Amino acid sequence: MKDESSRVVIGMDPHKRSVTIEVMTADETVLGGGRFGTDEVGFAEMGRYISQFPDHVWAIEGCSGIGHHVAVRLLAAGEEVVDVPPKLTARARVFSTGQGRKTDATDAHSVALVGTRMAGLRPVVDDEQLAVLRLLVDRRRSLGEEHTRKTSQLHQLLLELIPGGAKRDLSAAQAKALLAKIRPRDVVGKTRRRVAAELVADLERIYARKKEANKELTELVKDTGTTLLDLHGIGPTGAARLLVEVGDITRFPNKAHFASWNGTAPIDASSGDQTRHRLSRKGNRQINRVLHTMARVQLRNPTQGRAYYDRKKADGKAPMEAMRCVKRRLSDIVFQTMLNDAVRTTRTPTRTGPGGQRSNDSDSSAAGSQPHTNSSDKPLPGPARTQPKTTLPAAS
Repeated sequence: MKDESSRVVIGMDPHKRSVTIEVMTADETVLGGGRFGTDEVGFAEMGRYISQFPDHVWAIEGCSGIGHHVAVRLLAAGEEVVDVPPKLTARARVFSTGQGRKTDATDAHSVALVGTRMAGLRPVVDDEQLAVLRLLVDRRRSLGEEHTRKTSQLHQLLLELIPGGAKRDLSAAQAKALLAKIRPRDVVGKTRRRVAAELVADLERIYARKKEANKELTELVKDTGTTLLDLHGIGPTGAARLLVEVGDITRFPNKAHFASWNGTAPIDASSGDQTRHRLSRKGNRQINRVLHTMARVQLRNPTQGRAYYDRKKADGKAPMEAMRCVKRRLSDIVFQTMLNDAVRTTRTPTRTGPGGQRSNDSDSSAAGSQPHTNSSDKPLPGPARTQPKTTLPAAS
Protein backbone atom coordinates (compact mmCIF):
# COMPACT_ATOMS: atom_id res chain seq x y z
CA MET A 1 0.00 0.00 0.00
CA LYS A 2 1.17 3.50 -0.80
CA ASP A 3 1.93 5.78 2.12
CA GLU A 4 -0.08 8.80 1.01
CA SER A 5 -2.21 10.91 3.31
CA SER A 6 -4.79 11.50 0.58
CA ARG A 7 -5.38 7.83 -0.04
CA VAL A 8 -8.37 6.15 1.54
CA VAL A 9 -8.90 2.55 2.55
CA ILE A 10 -12.20 0.86 1.73
CA GLY A 11 -12.76 -1.87 4.28
CA MET A 12 -15.18 -4.57 3.19
CA ASP A 13 -17.03 -7.27 5.09
CA PRO A 14 -18.07 -9.66 2.28
CA HIS A 15 -20.94 -12.12 2.12
CA LYS A 16 -22.45 -14.21 -0.63
CA ARG A 17 -25.22 -11.83 -1.69
CA SER A 18 -24.15 -8.54 -0.11
CA VAL A 19 -21.10 -6.59 1.07
CA THR A 20 -20.75 -3.87 3.69
CA ILE A 21 -18.04 -1.25 3.19
CA GLU A 22 -16.54 1.64 5.13
CA VAL A 23 -14.29 4.38 3.71
CA MET A 24 -11.48 5.48 6.05
CA THR A 25 -8.65 7.98 5.70
CA ALA A 26 -5.06 7.52 6.88
CA ASP A 27 -5.88 9.27 10.19
CA GLU A 28 -8.80 6.84 10.71
CA THR A 29 -11.51 9.34 9.88
CA VAL A 30 -14.62 7.61 8.52
CA LEU A 31 -15.84 9.27 5.32
CA GLY A 32 -18.75 7.00 4.51
CA GLY A 33 -19.87 3.49 3.79
CA GLY A 34 -22.90 1.38 3.08
CA ARG A 35 -24.33 -1.99 2.16
CA PHE A 36 -24.51 -3.13 -1.47
CA GLY A 37 -25.66 -6.24 -3.26
CA THR A 38 -23.24 -8.50 -5.11
CA ASP A 39 -25.42 -8.73 -8.22
CA GLU A 40 -24.73 -6.55 -11.25
CA VAL A 41 -26.96 -3.73 -10.06
CA GLY A 42 -25.48 -3.62 -6.57
CA PHE A 43 -21.91 -3.88 -7.84
CA ALA A 44 -22.46 -1.00 -10.27
CA GLU A 45 -24.04 1.09 -7.51
CA MET A 46 -21.03 0.47 -5.27
CA GLY A 47 -18.70 1.52 -8.09
CA ARG A 48 -20.56 4.79 -8.55
CA TYR A 49 -20.39 5.47 -4.81
CA ILE A 50 -16.63 4.80 -4.66
CA SER A 51 -15.95 7.00 -7.69
CA GLN A 52 -15.94 10.04 -5.38
CA PHE A 53 -12.72 8.65 -3.82
CA PRO A 54 -10.40 8.31 -6.83
CA ASP A 55 -7.30 7.41 -4.80
CA HIS A 56 -8.25 4.29 -2.87
CA VAL A 57 -7.32 0.72 -2.06
CA TRP A 58 -9.69 -2.10 -1.14
CA ALA A 59 -9.09 -4.07 2.06
CA ILE A 60 -11.25 -7.21 1.95
CA GLU A 61 -11.55 -9.79 4.69
CA GLY A 62 -10.95 -13.41 3.69
CA CYS A 63 -9.91 -13.10 0.03
CA SER A 64 -9.11 -16.81 0.04
CA GLY A 65 -12.61 -17.64 1.27
CA ILE A 66 -15.92 -15.83 1.18
CA GLY A 67 -14.34 -12.62 -0.12
CA HIS A 68 -12.74 -14.27 -3.12
CA HIS A 69 -15.63 -13.72 -5.54
CA VAL A 70 -15.72 -9.97 -4.85
CA ALA A 71 -11.92 -9.60 -4.94
CA VAL A 72 -11.75 -11.26 -8.36
CA ARG A 73 -14.39 -8.91 -9.77
CA LEU A 74 -12.56 -5.87 -8.41
CA LEU A 75 -9.25 -7.07 -9.86
CA ALA A 76 -10.92 -7.51 -13.24
CA ALA A 77 -12.04 -3.88 -12.98
CA GLY A 78 -8.44 -2.76 -12.42
CA GLU A 79 -8.73 -2.13 -8.68
CA GLU A 80 -6.02 -2.66 -6.07
CA VAL A 81 -6.99 -5.17 -3.38
CA VAL A 82 -5.25 -6.38 -0.22
CA ASP A 83 -6.26 -9.39 1.85
CA VAL A 84 -7.11 -8.85 5.53
CA PRO A 85 -6.87 -12.07 7.59
CA PRO A 86 -9.96 -12.64 9.77
CA LYS A 87 -7.78 -13.00 12.89
CA LEU A 88 -6.54 -9.41 12.48
CA THR A 89 -10.11 -8.21 12.07
CA ALA A 90 -11.10 -10.04 15.27
CA ARG A 91 -8.27 -8.38 17.20
CA ALA A 92 -9.25 -4.93 15.94
CA ARG A 93 -12.88 -5.58 16.89
CA VAL A 94 -11.93 -6.57 20.45
CA PHE A 95 -10.08 -3.31 21.09
CA SER A 96 -12.66 -1.06 19.41
CA THR A 97 -15.72 0.48 20.97
CA GLY A 98 -19.09 -1.21 20.84
CA GLN A 99 -18.65 -3.80 23.61
CA GLY A 100 -17.48 -6.43 21.13
CA ARG A 101 -20.67 -6.43 19.07
CA LYS A 102 -20.26 -8.27 15.77
CA THR A 103 -22.32 -6.80 12.97
CA ASP A 104 -21.56 -6.23 9.30
CA ALA A 105 -20.93 -2.54 9.97
CA THR A 106 -18.53 -3.18 12.87
CA ASP A 107 -16.76 -5.85 10.82
CA ALA A 108 -16.29 -3.43 7.92
CA HIS A 109 -14.96 -0.84 10.38
CA SER A 110 -12.49 -3.37 11.81
CA VAL A 111 -11.33 -4.35 8.32
CA ALA A 112 -10.79 -0.69 7.43
CA LEU A 113 -8.81 -0.17 10.64
CA VAL A 114 -6.53 -3.09 9.84
CA GLY A 115 -6.08 -1.88 6.27
CA THR A 116 -5.14 1.57 7.53
CA ARG A 117 -2.83 0.54 10.38
CA MET A 118 -1.11 -2.61 9.12
CA ALA A 119 1.79 -2.53 6.68
CA GLY A 120 2.63 -5.56 4.58
CA LEU A 121 -0.87 -6.92 3.98
CA ARG A 122 -0.86 -9.45 1.18
CA PRO A 123 -1.84 -7.95 -2.20
CA VAL A 124 -4.37 -10.01 -4.12
CA VAL A 125 -3.25 -10.82 -7.66
CA ASP A 126 -5.18 -12.31 -10.57
CA ASP A 127 -3.00 -15.32 -11.39
CA GLU A 128 -4.87 -17.68 -13.72
CA GLN A 129 -2.36 -20.48 -13.24
CA LEU A 130 -2.74 -20.45 -9.45
CA ALA A 131 -6.52 -20.10 -9.79
CA VAL A 132 -6.64 -23.28 -11.88
CA LEU A 133 -4.38 -25.07 -9.40
CA ARG A 134 -6.61 -24.03 -6.51
CA LEU A 135 -9.72 -25.38 -8.23
CA LEU A 136 -8.07 -28.70 -9.03
CA VAL A 137 -6.37 -29.22 -5.67
CA ASP A 138 -9.65 -28.45 -3.85
CA ARG A 139 -11.39 -30.97 -6.09
CA ARG A 140 -8.66 -33.53 -5.36
CA ARG A 141 -9.09 -32.96 -1.63
CA SER A 142 -12.85 -33.47 -1.85
CA LEU A 143 -12.28 -36.74 -3.73
CA GLY A 144 -9.93 -37.90 -0.98
CA GLU A 145 -12.44 -37.02 1.71
CA GLU A 146 -15.20 -38.83 -0.18
CA HIS A 147 -12.96 -41.89 -0.57
CA THR A 148 -12.24 -41.94 3.17
CA ARG A 149 -15.92 -41.59 4.07
CA LYS A 150 -17.07 -44.40 1.78
CA THR A 151 -14.22 -46.66 2.89
CA SER A 152 -15.31 -46.21 6.52
CA GLN A 153 -18.88 -47.12 5.59
CA LEU A 154 -17.63 -50.20 3.74
CA HIS A 155 -15.56 -51.34 6.73
CA GLN A 156 -18.61 -51.04 8.97
CA LEU A 157 -20.68 -53.26 6.65
CA LEU A 158 -17.87 -55.81 6.23
CA LEU A 159 -17.52 -56.05 10.00
CA GLU A 160 -21.16 -57.13 10.15
CA LEU A 161 -20.80 -59.52 7.20
CA ILE A 162 -17.42 -61.08 8.06
CA PRO A 163 -16.34 -62.03 11.60
CA GLY A 164 -13.49 -59.69 12.52
CA GLY A 165 -14.06 -57.50 9.46
CA ALA A 166 -11.49 -56.73 6.77
CA LYS A 167 -7.94 -55.46 6.99
CA ARG A 168 -7.37 -51.74 7.43
CA ASP A 169 -5.73 -50.95 4.08
CA LEU A 170 -8.45 -52.37 1.88
CA SER A 171 -8.61 -51.66 -1.84
CA ALA A 172 -11.76 -51.80 -3.93
CA ALA A 173 -10.54 -54.94 -5.74
CA GLN A 174 -9.85 -56.71 -2.44
CA ALA A 175 -13.25 -55.73 -1.10
CA LYS A 176 -14.91 -57.04 -4.25
CA ALA A 177 -13.10 -60.37 -3.80
CA LEU A 178 -14.30 -60.61 -0.20
CA LEU A 179 -17.90 -59.89 -1.17
CA ALA A 180 -17.78 -62.61 -3.84
CA LYS A 181 -17.28 -65.18 -1.07
CA ILE A 182 -20.19 -63.95 1.06
CA ARG A 183 -23.61 -65.52 0.56
CA PRO A 184 -26.01 -64.27 3.24
CA ARG A 185 -29.40 -65.95 3.46
CA ASP A 186 -31.42 -63.45 5.48
CA VAL A 187 -32.89 -60.25 4.07
CA VAL A 188 -30.76 -57.97 6.27
CA GLY A 189 -27.56 -59.74 5.23
CA LYS A 190 -28.46 -59.55 1.56
CA THR A 191 -29.17 -55.83 1.88
CA ARG A 192 -25.83 -55.28 3.62
CA ARG A 193 -24.03 -57.11 0.83
CA ARG A 194 -25.83 -55.10 -1.88
CA VAL A 195 -25.03 -51.78 -0.21
CA ALA A 196 -21.41 -52.88 0.25
CA ALA A 197 -21.20 -53.76 -3.45
CA GLU A 198 -22.54 -50.29 -4.33
CA LEU A 199 -19.87 -48.71 -2.10
CA VAL A 200 -17.17 -50.77 -3.84
CA ALA A 201 -18.40 -49.51 -7.22
CA ASP A 202 -18.32 -45.95 -5.89
CA LEU A 203 -14.76 -46.45 -4.64
CA GLU A 204 -13.66 -47.70 -8.05
CA ARG A 205 -15.06 -44.57 -9.71
CA ILE A 206 -13.47 -42.31 -7.09
CA TYR A 207 -10.11 -44.04 -7.52
CA ALA A 208 -10.23 -43.47 -11.27
CA ARG A 209 -11.04 -39.78 -10.75
CA LYS A 210 -8.23 -39.43 -8.18
CA LYS A 211 -5.79 -40.97 -10.62
CA GLU A 212 -6.78 -38.52 -13.36
CA ALA A 213 -6.68 -35.60 -10.91
CA ASN A 214 -3.17 -36.55 -9.77
CA LYS A 215 -1.99 -36.76 -13.37
CA GLU A 216 -3.43 -33.35 -14.24
CA LEU A 217 -2.04 -31.76 -11.08
CA THR A 218 1.42 -33.18 -11.76
CA GLU A 219 1.50 -31.65 -15.22
CA LEU A 220 0.27 -28.26 -14.00
CA VAL A 221 2.70 -28.16 -11.07
CA LYS A 222 5.61 -28.96 -13.38
CA ASP A 223 4.49 -26.16 -15.70
CA THR A 224 4.98 -23.67 -12.87
CA GLY A 225 8.70 -24.48 -12.79
CA THR A 226 8.73 -25.30 -9.08
CA THR A 227 11.15 -27.85 -7.63
CA LEU A 228 8.87 -28.80 -4.73
CA LEU A 229 8.24 -32.19 -6.33
CA ASP A 230 11.94 -32.98 -5.87
CA LEU A 231 11.50 -32.95 -2.09
CA HIS A 232 10.95 -36.37 -0.54
CA GLY A 233 7.40 -36.66 0.75
CA ILE A 234 5.74 -33.96 -1.37
CA GLY A 235 3.48 -35.14 -4.17
CA PRO A 236 1.49 -33.17 -6.73
CA THR A 237 -1.33 -32.43 -4.27
CA GLY A 238 1.04 -31.14 -1.59
CA ALA A 239 3.04 -29.04 -4.05
CA ALA A 240 -0.13 -27.52 -5.53
CA ARG A 241 -1.46 -26.75 -2.05
CA LEU A 242 1.79 -24.99 -1.14
CA LEU A 243 1.73 -22.92 -4.33
CA VAL A 244 -1.87 -21.75 -3.98
CA GLU A 245 -1.75 -21.05 -0.23
CA VAL A 246 1.68 -19.40 -0.07
CA GLY A 247 1.48 -17.42 -3.29
CA ASP A 248 4.40 -14.98 -3.07
CA ILE A 249 7.01 -16.57 -0.80
CA THR A 250 8.89 -13.27 -0.52
CA ARG A 251 6.08 -11.84 1.62
CA PHE A 252 7.66 -13.74 4.55
CA PRO A 253 10.70 -11.94 6.00
CA ASN A 254 12.46 -15.19 6.88
CA LYS A 255 11.92 -18.88 7.54
CA ALA A 256 10.88 -18.24 11.16
CA HIS A 257 7.89 -16.15 10.03
CA PHE A 258 7.00 -18.83 7.49
CA ALA A 259 7.06 -21.46 10.27
CA SER A 260 4.87 -19.23 12.42
CA TRP A 261 2.40 -18.86 9.55
CA ASN A 262 2.11 -22.61 8.98
CA GLY A 263 1.98 -23.52 12.67
CA THR A 264 5.21 -25.53 12.93
CA ALA A 265 6.99 -23.01 15.20
CA PRO A 266 6.46 -23.78 18.90
CA ILE A 267 4.96 -21.13 21.15
CA ASP A 268 7.06 -19.77 24.00
CA ALA A 269 5.35 -20.69 27.27
CA SER A 270 8.18 -19.86 29.67
CA SER A 271 7.46 -18.55 33.14
CA GLY A 272 10.01 -17.35 35.65
CA ASP A 273 13.06 -19.58 35.66
CA GLN A 274 11.26 -22.31 33.76
CA THR A 275 11.90 -22.27 30.02
CA ARG A 276 9.48 -24.30 27.93
CA HIS A 277 7.60 -24.24 24.65
CA ARG A 278 4.31 -25.74 23.62
CA LEU A 279 2.72 -26.87 20.41
CA SER A 280 1.11 -24.22 18.24
CA ARG A 281 -2.36 -25.18 17.07
CA LYS A 282 -2.75 -22.07 14.97
CA GLY A 283 -1.42 -21.17 11.56
CA ASN A 284 -2.46 -22.45 8.15
CA ARG A 285 -3.67 -25.97 8.91
CA GLN A 286 -3.68 -27.08 5.28
CA ILE A 287 0.04 -26.33 4.91
CA ASN A 288 0.65 -27.86 8.33
CA ARG A 289 -1.01 -31.03 7.05
CA VAL A 290 1.23 -31.05 3.96
CA LEU A 291 4.30 -30.80 6.20
CA HIS A 292 2.95 -33.51 8.51
CA THR A 293 2.42 -35.86 5.57
CA MET A 294 5.91 -35.03 4.32
CA ALA A 295 7.36 -35.84 7.75
CA ARG A 296 5.47 -39.15 7.99
CA VAL A 297 6.73 -40.23 4.59
CA GLN A 298 10.32 -39.37 5.49
CA LEU A 299 10.12 -41.26 8.78
CA ARG A 300 9.05 -44.41 6.92
CA ASN A 301 12.16 -44.32 4.75
CA PRO A 302 15.93 -44.01 5.33
CA THR A 303 16.00 -40.27 4.69
CA GLN A 304 17.67 -37.24 6.27
CA GLY A 305 14.39 -36.58 8.03
CA ARG A 306 14.53 -40.01 9.63
CA ALA A 307 18.14 -39.46 10.72
CA TYR A 308 17.21 -36.08 12.19
CA TYR A 309 14.27 -37.66 14.05
CA ASP A 310 16.55 -40.34 15.51
CA ARG A 311 19.07 -37.71 16.66
CA LYS A 312 16.33 -35.74 18.44
CA LYS A 313 15.12 -38.89 20.21
CA ALA A 314 18.70 -39.67 21.23
CA ASP A 315 18.87 -36.19 22.75
CA GLY A 316 16.03 -37.14 25.07
CA LYS A 317 13.00 -35.80 23.22
CA ALA A 318 9.73 -37.72 23.22
CA PRO A 319 8.52 -39.13 19.87
CA MET A 320 5.93 -36.38 19.40
CA GLU A 321 8.46 -33.69 20.30
CA ALA A 322 10.94 -35.14 17.82
CA MET A 323 8.19 -35.23 15.20
CA ARG A 324 7.49 -31.54 15.74
CA CYS A 325 11.20 -30.81 15.33
CA VAL A 326 11.18 -32.65 12.00
CA LYS A 327 8.19 -30.65 10.78
CA ARG A 328 9.92 -27.42 11.79
CA ARG A 329 13.03 -28.46 9.88
CA LEU A 330 10.98 -29.42 6.82
CA SER A 331 9.25 -26.04 6.96
CA ASP A 332 12.67 -24.40 6.63
CA ILE A 333 13.55 -26.60 3.66
CA VAL A 334 10.25 -25.87 1.90
CA PHE A 335 10.74 -22.14 2.49
CA GLN A 336 14.26 -22.24 1.05
CA THR A 337 13.11 -24.30 -1.94
CA MET A 338 10.30 -21.89 -2.80
CA LEU A 339 12.64 -18.93 -2.30
CA ASN A 340 15.19 -20.49 -4.64
CA ASP A 341 12.43 -21.05 -7.20
CA ALA A 342 11.45 -17.37 -6.94
CA VAL A 343 15.07 -16.33 -7.50
CA ARG A 344 15.53 -18.68 -10.44
CA THR A 345 12.37 -17.56 -12.23
CA THR A 346 13.23 -13.88 -11.74
CA ARG A 347 14.90 -12.47 -14.81
CA THR A 348 14.66 -8.68 -14.87
CA PRO A 349 16.47 -6.23 -12.50
CA THR A 350 13.10 -5.17 -11.05
CA ARG A 351 12.12 -8.56 -9.79
CA THR A 352 8.68 -10.02 -9.40
CA GLY A 353 7.90 -13.05 -7.28
CA PRO A 354 5.41 -15.82 -8.10
CA GLY A 355 2.55 -13.61 -6.99
CA GLY A 356 3.66 -10.69 -9.15
CA GLN A 357 5.05 -8.53 -6.30
CA ARG A 358 8.21 -6.51 -6.77
CA SER A 359 11.36 -7.15 -4.77
CA ASN A 360 14.90 -5.77 -4.72
CA ASP A 361 18.27 -7.29 -5.54
CA SER A 362 20.07 -7.30 -2.21
CA ASP A 363 21.36 -10.43 -0.48
CA SER A 364 18.80 -12.83 0.88
CA SER A 365 18.24 -13.25 4.60
CA ALA A 366 17.79 -16.96 3.93
CA ALA A 367 20.74 -17.56 1.65
CA GLY A 368 22.16 -21.04 1.43
CA SER A 369 20.94 -24.33 0.01
CA GLN A 370 19.77 -25.73 3.37
CA PRO A 371 18.44 -24.04 6.50
CA HIS A 372 20.29 -24.46 9.77
CA THR A 373 19.24 -27.47 11.78
CA ASN A 374 19.24 -25.62 15.09
CA SER A 375 16.14 -23.65 14.09
CA SER A 376 13.79 -26.54 14.80
CA ASP A 377 13.32 -25.66 18.47
CA LYS A 378 12.96 -21.92 18.01
CA PRO A 379 9.61 -20.42 19.06
CA LEU A 380 7.45 -18.02 17.15
CA PRO A 381 9.21 -14.93 15.79
CA GLY A 382 8.63 -11.47 17.20
CA PRO A 383 6.33 -8.83 15.72
CA ALA A 384 6.46 -8.54 11.95
CA ARG A 385 8.56 -5.75 10.50
CA THR A 386 6.86 -2.92 8.68
CA GLN A 387 8.27 -4.21 5.39
CA PRO A 388 7.83 -7.99 5.35
CA LYS A 389 9.27 -8.66 1.91
CA THR A 390 12.16 -11.13 1.79
CA THR A 391 14.90 -9.65 -0.33
CA LEU A 392 15.98 -11.82 -3.22
CA PRO A 393 19.65 -12.56 -3.97
CA ALA A 394 20.90 -12.00 -7.49
CA ALA A 395 20.32 -15.00 -9.70
CA SER A 396 23.50 -16.80 -10.67
